[in-house]
Amino acid sequence: MSQPLLPLSLPAPVAGRVDLLIVAGEHSGDEHAARVVRELRASHPELKVCALGGPELAAAGAQLLHDLTATSVVGFVEVLKHLSFFKALFDATLRWVEQYQPRAVCFIDYPGFNLRLAAQLRERGLSVKGGGKVQLLYYISPQIWAWKAKRRFTMARDLDALAVIFPFETKCYEDTSLPVEFVGHPFLAADYMPPVRFDATGPILLLPGSRVQAVTGIFPLLLAGFAEFLKTAPTIRAVALFPSEEVAAVSRAVLASWPQLAGKVELRPVAEGRATNPFAASAVLTSSGTMSLHCALAEIPGAIAYRTNAMTYLLARWWVKIEYIGIANLLLKEAMYPEFIQGAAKPGVLAQQLRECTGDKTRSELTRAQAMRLRALLAMPAGGTAAEWIARRMGA
Repeated sequence: MSQPLLPLSLPAPVAGRVDLLIVAGEHSGDEHAARVVRELRASHPELKVCALGGPELAAAGAQLLHDLTATSVVGFVEVLKHLSFFKALFDATLRWVEQYQPRAVCFIDYPGFNLRLAAQLRERGLSVKGGGKVQLLYYISPQIWAWKAKRRFTMARDLDALAVIFPFETKCYEDTSLPVEFVGHPFLAADYMPPVRFDATGPILLLPGSRVQAVTGIFPLLLAGFAEFLKTAPTIRAVALFPSEEVAAVSRAVLASWPQLAGKVELRPVAEGRATNPFAASAVLTSSGTMSLHCALAEIPGAIAYRTNAMTYLLARWWVKIEYIGIANLLLKEAMYPEFIQGAAKPGVLAQQLRECTGDKTRSELTRAQAMRLRALLAMPAGGTAAEWIARRMGA
C-alpha cells in the first residue's frame, strides 16, 4: 500500500443526521457489514447509516465516509509504516462522532483500530459507558481465544454488547459483565452467495489474500507450488481471485514475473463469483483468511500456505497460542486444510497437496464430511441474525 493521504475531516451525514455508524476495516468485514445493512434497511428503512468501510457497504446503502478497506494493513511492522495516517483517521472519526452523535456505533472486527476507538469514545464521555448517549456495539469478536485474552476486560469496560460468529466464543467472556450473543456465521445466512463451489473437473484455485503486502509475499509461493504441480498435470489451469483493484494490480505484477505460467493462471474478481456463478474449483491453495472458510464450506479440498514479514512472524509466534491458523481447522480441531507456514511452505510440498486433492477420492470425501460438520457448528441460532441483534440493541 502506498502512503495514503491523511484525512483531515470526514463528510457530514447527507441526511443531516445519523442513527448508526459502522466501522469495518477489512474486505471481509465490509462484506459482513453490508449484509447487516441490507437487512436493517429492509426491516427499518427509516434508519440512517454511515460507514467507514468499503464498496460493499456503499452498495448496501450506507453513506461511505472513507474507504477503510483500501488502506487496510496487517502486522506490527506494516502498521508502523502507516501510523501517521491511522492516527489522523482515528482523530477525524472521534471528531465526527462527537459532532453528529449517532445512536450507536457498530464495530466490525478490526480490533487494532476499533477497540482503541471504543476506549476513546468512553474516555471522552461520548459513549453510554462514559456517561454519553452513543451505544457501542461490536460484531465479530477479536480472536481473544488466540491471543491478547485480557482484552475481554477492556471490552467489557468500553462496550455495551458483543455479537459473535463462532459458538465457542460466548464462553470466552463468561467471566466479564459484557452481554455476548452468538448470532450464527454470516456464511450460513439465507442470502449468502458463496463465491466458490467444488467441481472435480474445475481449475485450481489460488487465494493469496486480500491485502497488498500479503499478496506480495504469498502469491509467488502459490504460483511456485502450482508450477511444480504442472510438471505432472500439464493440462490443468488455475484461477486466482482478488478482492480489489489495488490487489489486482499487485497480482498482475507478480504473475508477470512467471512467464512460464502465461495462459495457465487467470485473475478474476471475487465479486464476480458472487454476482453471477460461483467459481468452480477442484482444489485450493489459500492463505489463512476469510476465503479459506468459504472454500471449506464449499467442500473444496486444499491446503493453507502462509508467509509474512519475519519480525511479524516472530512476534506472532510469541503472542499467538493456537494449534492452527485456519479457522475451519480451529473449529473442527483437526487439519481439514494442512497448514504450511514460513519455511515449511515449499513449492514441492504444495504441489504434492494439489496432487492428493485432485487425484484421491478419499481426500474429497473427507473434505465433504468435514464441511457438513462445519455447517452444523455455524448454523444460525433461534435468537436471530446480527441485524436483528443490532435493531434490538438500538430499540428500533
